[in-house]
Amino acid sequence: MKIDRTKTRFLSLLALPLLAMTATAQDAGALRKVCAEKATETPVVKGAGGWLYLPAELNHIAAGKFWGPEAAKVSKATNPENADPLPAILDFKAQLDKAGIDLIVVLVPAKSFVYPEPLSGMELAAAAPQRADSFHREFYEELRTNGVTVVDLLPEMLARRAGGQMFCRTDTHWSGLAVVLAAEQIAGMLKGKAWLASAPQVSTTVDVRELEIHGDLARMADAANPASETLKLSFVRDAAGAGVPPDPNSPVLLLGDSHTLVFNAGGDMLASGAGLADQLANQLGIAVDLIGVRGSGATPARINLMRKARASDTYLTGKKAVIWCFTVREFTESSGWSKVPIFKP
Repeated sequence: MKIDRTKTRFLSLLALPLLAMTATAQDAGALRKVCAEKATETPVVKGAGGWLYLPAELNHIAAGKFWGPEAAKVSKATNPENADPLPAILDFKAQLDKAGIDLIVVLVPAKSFVYPEPLSGMELAAAAPQRADSFHREFYEELRTNGVTVVDLLPEMLARRAGGQMFCRTDTHWSGLAVVLAAEQIAGMLKGKAWLASAPQVSTTVDVRELEIHGDLARMADAANPASETLKLSFVRDAAGAGVPPDPNSPVLLLGDSHTLVFNAGGDMLASGAGLADQLANQLGIAVDLIGVRGSGATPARINLMRKARASDTYLTGKKAVIWCFTVREFTESSGWSKVPIFKP
């Protein structure tokens, strides 16, 4: 029997409003409902086409509003007083402002916002879905209203989804293409700064290669026989053909969770020389400093920065920009958002 795939997809779209062509509150609500149902599938949520999802990410999407009075109701914070991310982010910005350091907050979207179809057993649509992150967009505007520079990567990821994979199918992290996309957006905000021209320059080349990986979600789903996938990564090399190591004296500090380490730190971070720090070095022409945490980029990353700053009175003296990069699930799934005094009293 001949299957009318066009009709089948049309009926599927009617049954699942999250893929409707018009972005509405209903779309976001439909995705939250799907995520709430699927998040109970532990330790890994299996979608169509080999797409794997982290239950904690789905829990975060299902939570709804995650700041203000609602924060304590949905956060996994060990102390309800630290459930709301907004006061901690604004406090961090205020501290950096006082030191003359710019803060750029880079939010890595949930994989489910970019690839919602496999959660419902559907193949990827030719056209990318509309945004279904209404609460996140509202929070980003709240940050911007308070003077925080926010890099929202979701629009570009959706716009470029048809041209390349934005997330790993078998891993919790973004893809090599998405890392380059993020570096381009960040660098575009820093190029032209007077201090950038005066920093020690590095000459780089890029070698694009394919790499087979067994992602962390695949290993959690089946440690004995994890699924694999092939990624295209951009490996950055200096003039001598080596990688560009982090420079503690760089005016640019990349701070955050494991999205700052994937494809950079090697080992369980899958590769080295092709991560966000590497792509920033290629885009900016300077090596960047790096404080990345394999766990949470919310409070632990800032604690590591505090320790480093307090160990050396001059560590932050030459810093001009802090790029704070973390996944959006941190807003509810981290241990909390404490205010961290970076500088000595």
